[in-house]
Amino acid sequence: MSLTAKAHQLHDEERTLLHRLRQERRAQRRSAPAGLPLGARIADAVAATMGSWPFIIVQSAVLAAWVVLNVVAFMQHWDPYPFILLNLALSFQAAYAAPFIMMSQNRQAAIDRAAATHDYDVNTKAELEIELLHEKIDLLRETQVAELMQLVKRLEEKLDAAGGAPPA
Repeated sequence: MSLTAKAHQLHDEERTLLHRLRQERRAQRRSAPAGLPLGARIADAVAATMGSWPFIIVQSAVLAAWVVLNVVAFMQHWDPYPFILLNLALSFQAAYAAPFIMMSQNRQAAIDRAAATHDYDVNTKAELEIELLHEKIDLLRETQVAELMQLVKRLEEKLDAAGGAPPA
């Protein structure tokens, strides 16, 4: 049995997968990233703004001022105690903010899924590359062992031809 036959061979499917992953990676490097549509940029901006500390601090300050001004009555009460107008304003804000935030989260989820798929492909490619390296190392080791065996055999033949057996 030859050394090549003994060496581990990758299955055709694995070689095809490795080739496909290499082509996809090259295509990704060549393609320029496309710009986001206006709606996606707006959704991301709204989500980033509403999810920031400055927004929370400013909104809290406005709400506190609203409540204090209406309770203390330095000015005319424009929204007395149950704060119906404040509740309406906050409901209106939530009704419009939620779809923007959900659009941004859906887009981020799609990005995360693509990244997970890419990570899986990279891990698969790394596994196949490592398997190829093992194959090459095994073939190299088998070749070296065969060469050493041939050298030992030639030395034994030279010792026999020189007239003596090696000391035991």
